[in-house]
Amino acid sequence: MSLTAALAPASDPFASLNDDQRTAVDHDIGCVPDVVRPLLVVAGAGSGKTSTLAHRVARLIVSGIDPQRILLLTFSRRAAGEMARRTGYVLQRVMTAQRGAGVGSGIGSMRVAEAPAGLAWAGTFHGIGARLLQQYASHIGLTPGFTIHDRGDAEDLMGLVRHAQGLSGTAKRFPLKSTCLAIYSRVVNAEVSLTEVLKTVFPWCGEWETELNALFAGYVDAKEQQNVLDYDDLLLFWADMLSDAVLAQDIGARFDHVLVDEYQDTNRLQATILQRLKPRGQGVMVVGDDAQSIYSFRGATVRNILDFEQQFTQAVRVVTLQRNYRSTQPILDASNAVIAAAVERHAKTLWTDRASTRKPELVLIPDEAEQARWVANRVLEHRESGIKLKAQAVLFRTATHSAALELELVRRNIPFVKFGGLKFLEATHIKDLLSLLRFTQNPGGRIAGFRLLQLIPGIGPTIAGRILDLVAAASDAQAALAAVAAFKPPAAAAGDWRAFVDVLEALRPGSVHAAWPAELALACDWYLPHLQRLHDDAEVRAIDLDQLVHLAAGYASRERFLAEITLDPPEATSDRAGVPLLDEDYLILSTIHSAKGQEWTSVHVLNVVDGCLPSDLSTGSNAELDEERRLLYVAMTRAKDYLHLIVPQKFFIKQQSRLGDRHVLASRTRFITTGMLKHFEQCVWFSADTPGARTPMPDSVRMAVRERARKSWQS
Repeated sequence: MSLTAALAPASDPFASLNDDQRTAVDHDIGCVPDVVRPLLVVAGAGSGKTSTLAHRVARLIVSGIDPQRILLLTFSRRAAGEMARRTGYVLQRVMTAQRGAGVGSGIGSMRVAEAPAGLAWAGTFHGIGARLLQQYASHIGLTPGFTIHDRGDAEDLMGLVRHAQGLSGTAKRFPLKSTCLAIYSRVVNAEVSLTEVLKTVFPWCGEWETELNALFAGYVDAKEQQNVLDYDDLLLFWADMLSDAVLAQDIGARFDHVLVDEYQDTNRLQATILQRLKPRGQGVMVVGDDAQSIYSFRGATVRNILDFEQQFTQAVRVVTLQRNYRSTQPILDASNAVIAAAVERHAKTLWTDRASTRKPELVLIPDEAEQARWVANRVLEHRESGIKLKAQAVLFRTATHSAALELELVRRNIPFVKFGGLKFLEATHIKDLLSLLRFTQNPGGRIAGFRLLQLIPGIGPTIAGRILDLVAAASDAQAALAAVAAFKPPAAAAGDWRAFVDVLEALRPGSVHAAWPAELALACDWYLPHLQRLHDDAEVRAIDLDQLVHLAAGYASRERFLAEITLDPPEATSDRAGVPLLDEDYLILSTIHSAKGQEWTSVHVLNVVDGCLPSDLSTGSNAELDEERRLLYVAMTRAKDYLHLIVPQKFFIKQQSRLGDRHVLASRTRFITTGMLKHFEQCVWFSADTPGARTPMPDSVRMAVRERARKSWQS
């Protein structure tokens, strides 16, 4: 008797799933892994995607699949951890149900008990790629002990090569190092030629194609010489490794099932990895929603999920999740209407049993100042009705759109958090400390060494460069560190040099002092005097170092720590995170891109007008317009009970055209047509604070203004 049959319905740990979710979870269970058909789960917003994926993993383990033969790919380490946690919770329920049904403690039960600790291959594409490259380094010409550059370090190395090739002194403006890295990254991840990338994404750089080709060749050579990889290499080397038939067979055979979350956010290179890993698609399951594909600026392509059914030799099964557990039906009706106008999509209509008579509001406002006042008023009204500030969000297309609102919130003493602050690895003190670990791990990494050496008083760029030249001439890492120790520093650096040499010796791989994570504490002890010397707010920054030490305890080795902290760092530093520590509640401000995957009771969307949504920079093709439409859809589907779309009749554009900064008259976004207005409660709002109307208008004038505004809805 199967486990499913043995369980009574009341004790079935999968009973909470709806029919479509259950279909996805039970897909080809009982089949030999090699013949399990590829599965595409098109998961609408709020349809329980994460729960479905976690239950699928649990179902595989219960059916006898070794959890170490399951590869789970997510877009953040936290998402992988959350998936493992949810899977463990489901498995605990399975164990309870087994005992209640009298199922014996056979192989299935043993696997269930071991699974939470045994889901070893769950992580990001980049993180899993880094692990595989470490294991197969000798097979693909990599030197073991390579380090990984974060974006900042990669930009710096690109800048050094750019300068060395004389491109920082051209008569005409040459792209900055950050732009050069962005172009290089797009070529790698989109798997298209430099010519095509320059033509479609960076047309203003087209005249430099020859120079960029040479720059990128020099950049690749520099990485090889220094034994470093950047983010893009982790995918590129993984894909290249799988192009070898023997290695592809060996790696693919390690996994019976490959599950990918948020497939609509993958780039072309990630799709290639999946295809080469499992050419027939056996055991592959991807979950995503083409209607929420909004990251093309990062190289993601909606084509991966739209064309998934043509990517494998086996026939693909498609399951669509349409039941929404988040929003009320009126919010879904409006959202469905907006996305239905997309040129190409997987058809679905979201529905819910959360009935309501409250339609989303479409609010016509005179200008951005009035918009800010209206939002502040409505936020406070919601708060008085029992909706905490944390349960409310204000979303916008770009970060600059919230400027007027932020001033109004400060004036009203309404605390808020704006997502998108200083990233953890961008903080000076974090980069300083990590440069010490990276340099001792891989002395060939010139960027880390250059930064580290200049922390010592008395050593500037010239002397640091001389030391690194000695390191580069050394035969191996041991000889490189010995060359540093033998260097005679200038008199101004003599006092700190001995301590520096001592910490290098203590952190040297193979040193008797080097035991993880204790070696990070040694690094902190060396760095703290420099932190106090360099920063007035050293006490606050030291909190971040404590956080780093705490994080380090969760990793088995320095190599794993350096790889994964680079690939998936904490969101923000303690002194820049933006959370008002003295307030128990705060409003959420966020770009729509940062809001994906979140939900709030009440959502306000600013500037729902042409020029903002869609951005006037993203109207050149149907593909661009469809992504802008999806942005609006994502914003709308974040709301649970209240949705307010705000349409200022005049708004400010900052340097988006040759005309420069200017105020423009606005019209409602083209994505909400006249035929869709039946799904909205239309409101026209003017306050006594409106410039030129600080005293109440005569009723006749007010009525005329309102009538004129109402007519604008029909345009």
